Amino acid sequence: MRVAIIGGGTIATLFIEHIQRGDLGDAQVIAVAGRGGASRGKPLASEHGIAYVTSLDELLALRPDVVVEAASHDAVREFGVSLLEKGISLIVLSGGALCDDTLRARLEDAAHKTGALLYVPSGGIGALDALKAAALSGMDSVTISVAKPPAAWKGIAYVEKLGVDMNGLKHATVLFEGTAREGVPLFPANVNIAAVLCLAGIGFDRTCLKVIADPLLTDNTHHIEMRGKTGNISIKFENVPSPDNPKTSWLACYSALAALKHAKSPVRYGT
Repeated sequence: MRVAIIGGGTIATLFIEHIQRGDLGDAQVIAVAGRGGASRGKPLASEHGIAYVTSLDELLALRPDVVVEAASHDAVREFGVSLLEKGISLIVLSGGALCDDTLRARLEDAAHKTGALLYVPSGGIGALDALKAAALSGMDSVTISVAKPPAAWKGIAYVEKLGVDMNGLKHATVLFEGTAREGVPLFPANVNIAAVLCLAGIGFDRTCLKVIADPLLTDNTHHIEMRGKTGNISIKFENVPSPDNPKTSWLACYSALAALKHAKSPVRYGT
């Protein structure tokens, strides 16, 4: 399996290290894609003897079987449809980009036409298999509360407009409460898991999202409530933040790795 990675951060590093150790069988990373010479992906690729590319044409020329998007919503928009149209499987980690109905429809259409896999992993949450099953019988409500330490919410334009002092925060503060449709685009690097929940369940308009900055937390905490005809589900995840990026849960990084491991496998258990 020839693997290319868009992005040069924690997840890209994790992929390269595990694949080069042989943890994913015969998979090999053949390219890292980034925006330009200043991208973190360039020195990462050089360190591991991997090609570094900055354009779609360069990426396609290397003939990847699977591309892992680990960069941004913009990267999904820039690369996603073209890759799927070429029959190249795509693992999307910035699932919040699919809040755009038009983009999602184009991605899904391209995947259906070529048979290429469009895969959005569970990320820092679970129970999506239960949600998908319950949704078939009819769901009354799905809510997700995302609470993280203040450091995780720094540098976000929406949060800065709120005027909340993350350095001096003394108690849990609600940054957003409303539909996932409204909230997901406001936190492009923090609540992609909410988007995955919507995609697996009852959609962006019916899924409720609450975003909280809590100075008493050390873990990224996700609390999901689901109610429907098959019963009620309440589940809580307390995830250790990624060592290099507090916006991302360590579990989400390994969820991406697990997604790649099973991308070409004919055997699957659960989601």
